[in-house]
Amino acid sequence: MFLFSLLLGLGLASEMPPTAEKVSSYGFTVETVLSTANTKNFRKLDKTASDSIVASYTHTKISAGQLRLRLKEGLRQGTVSLETIKTAFTDQLVDKIIPHWYGTPWSFGGHTTIPKEGKIACGYFISTTLRDMGLNLDRYKLAQKSPIDEAKMISCGSAINKVVQNTPEKAHEEIDRLTQEGLYFIGFDEGHVGYLLKREGELFLIHSNYLAPVSVCMETLQESRVFKKFDTFYLVPISHNESLLQRWLDQETVL
Repeated sequence: MFLFSLLLGLGLASEMPPTAEKVSSYGFTVETVLSTANTKNFRKLDKTASDSIVASYTHTKISAGQLRLRLKEGLRQGTVSLETIKTAFTDQLVDKIIPHWYGTPWSFGGHTTIPKEGKIACGYFISTTLRDMGLNLDRYKLAQKSPIDEAKMISCGSAINKVVQNTPEKAHEEIDRLTQEGLYFIGFDEGHVGYLLKREGELFLIHSNYLAPVSVCMETLQESRVFKKFDTFYLVPISHNESLLQRWLDQETVL
């Protein structure tokens, strides 16, 4: 482990070795791995785990598409309200799509499309999950924009709230005042992007975190080390953005 740490510090190793928890989460135990006769058999197990992750995420994306069609038809028939659509969209993205990505490693240039395989940067985490939710957008184009330009693209013309405060406490207080229950895009000056979730009155940051744990995670905004490093933020509603949701329903391009 000391040798690996030394190599990591010198930039000769790019990621930590898999933990026991990660191995067991794939559906087999550490003992199974240790008893594997050879590397070839281990690769078969690893491929099976990878295939399982892909299949599970594919099913989740299909479910999001089916949800969109049901909601669109319900809205047309008058049996579904816009408020119902706002809640359903948010719950599908926050509770179904995004959880697949927790633990996926961060890197500045990461752009994997498969959760827990490869690495993903903060901008690509946002653009990929929005695309996989069913929004018609170019994930490369969105991910490569600055935080303010990304905010403008996601806003679809809705208001962007800019928060500038000289302490994290004041910034948190203003963000809390400007938001209601639901999901938002949050841009951090010129350096970072993520989702801001307000649930049961508490603010959470969901992002591909370049600080510990150096992976996709959800943390309270107040305790986030990334949040404390900035004093300028851009907020765009997602749950309450009717223009964005209508584009989702109609499969219109998000420009």
